[in-house]
Amino acid sequence: MLGLTATTIVHPAGHDVASLWEAASLGRTALRPNPLDWCELPCWLGAVPGVDEAVLPPEWQAWDCRNHRLAWLALRDEGFRRAVAAAVARHGAGRVGLVLGTSTSGIRSTELAYAARRETGAWPASFDYRRVHSVDALCRFTAQVLGLQGPMATMSTACSSSAKVFLTAQRWIELGLVDCAVVGGVDSLCLSTLHGFDGLQLLSDEVCRPFDAARKGISIGEAGGFALLERTPAEVLFAGGGESSDAWHMSTPHPEGEGAQAAMRAALDAARLAPGDIGYLNAHGTATQANDKSESAGIRAVFGAHRVPVSSTKGVTGHTLGAAGIVEAIVTAQALAHQSLPPAANWREADAQLDVDVVTAPAAAKFAHAMSNNFGFGGSNCALVFSLAR
Repeated sequence: MLGLTATTIVHPAGHDVASLWEAASLGRTALRPNPLDWCELPCWLGAVPGVDEAVLPPEWQAWDCRNHRLAWLALRDEGFRRAVAAAVARHGAGRVGLVLGTSTSGIRSTELAYAARRETGAWPASFDYRRVHSVDALCRFTAQVLGLQGPMATMSTACSSSAKVFLTAQRWIELGLVDCAVVGGVDSLCLSTLHGFDGLQLLSDEVCRPFDAARKGISIGEAGGFALLERTPAEVLFAGGGESSDAWHMSTPHPEGEGAQAAMRAALDAARLAPGDIGYLNAHGTATQANDKSESAGIRAVFGAHRVPVSSTKGVTGHTLGAAGIVEAIVTAQALAHQSLPPAANWREADAQLDVDVVTAPAAAKFAHAMSNNFGFGGSNCALVFSLAR
């Protein structure tokens, strides 16, 4: 097991872990009717406060884009920076790995560059694709900010991206490639994502309601978060995870959640736990008709008679896509630390077709292990298990 020795995050409800847990634990949504003056779609969004006003330090201005502003807002956390600096001092900068997830990276900068090119016929002189949009840009930017020189990799598996980072980092540590690792993910609002989900008829025109009978679809959000994984005692441990790639359909999950089942079973095996050991499950729960029905079927197939409490915190943050894994891993770790079950925000009415025990109000509980699910387009699935230190 690996200790989560430090975490940091920015999200639609605020700029730290405490504000994320406060909103999630109360089921208080941070979603709002579309506030973007550059997107006309009638939807609800989870925009991170202050991202438009954020300014990168002069030495990193060449990396400026919405995605890296989110990363920078999270990386400013002094406690997290101290923890990483201490790891570098113990092991050396070349022995600290970096594994991050994103789905669209800084694509908003490329959207703006294309718009400028249509007007002037030339790319803006300030546009640097390699630094602001390439999928590896987030890792290279973060490594510079934290002073890391070890192996680095970017995971881009849609909505499971920053869940899979935990497993890659774990493998690196077990193989002796690194001594510890920074993991995380960042994804930012952009037209490509918003119009893409709208084109798939998955974007809701009202606030998303995971597992609700009247759910209408996704609310998109943005976030940036990081965690430090070490072979060091910590209150909450990463106990193991499971992955699967079912390739059932490009954008639709298997109706019985077969890929989800495989990931959850693999996660339980990796953590050496039985289904009955899990006291809370943070579901992928996107609030689309197909996803919630498929995931519910998968949960029932895996957990059987064990009525595990289930909720999706996407009603609080929105679906943060490539950052969903890290956001929901941190929520799950906080649920363990606080011994509390976060409710499904915006939930109003049970769906008789969903055979899961949805947490509908804040509740105290005693549990030692929890699971977090993240499933990506194309059937790229990941389930993570976190445990209280014994």
